[in-house]
Amino acid sequence: MRTQDHPVHQADSDPETDDIAQHFVAALAAKDAVALQAMFGSEVDFRALTPGRSWEAATAESAVRDVIFGAWFEPGDVIDRIESVETSVIGCRRRIGYRLQVSNSDGTFTVEQQAYVDLQDGKITWLRLLCSGFVPRSG
Repeated sequence: MRTQDHPVHQADSDPETDDIAQHFVAALAAKDAVALQAMFGSEVDFRALTPGRSWEAATAESAVRDVIFGAWFEPGDVIDRIESVETSVIGCRRRIGYRLQVSNSDGTFTVEQQAYVDLQDGKITWLRLLCSGFVPRSG
């Protein structure tokens, strides 16, 4: 799945943020743990909030393998489509917002996440993320 099929919407963004967003969301949608993990620095300050829980990780491996693909998007969850990607820059911080269509044995859902990241040498070293949870699609 390519984010190029769903252009990045920019509001006060820059090419580096757009590039990070495209790679991040494409790796997430493909459930490519290796590619996603490579986007993080060796140490990361990762904190996230989903409807039922808060999450923390100190390494890229823990953030990707234990949280993102270990708990949020499980093996039975299929990311069918990237619906949108938005980016912006807030001072030295970057915002990546995205909406996905996800299906599993319970149905089809919309999942939206807003991530705020800091980069060092092109790698994510700080991330705060808020997730909508799996919201059932109507119709």
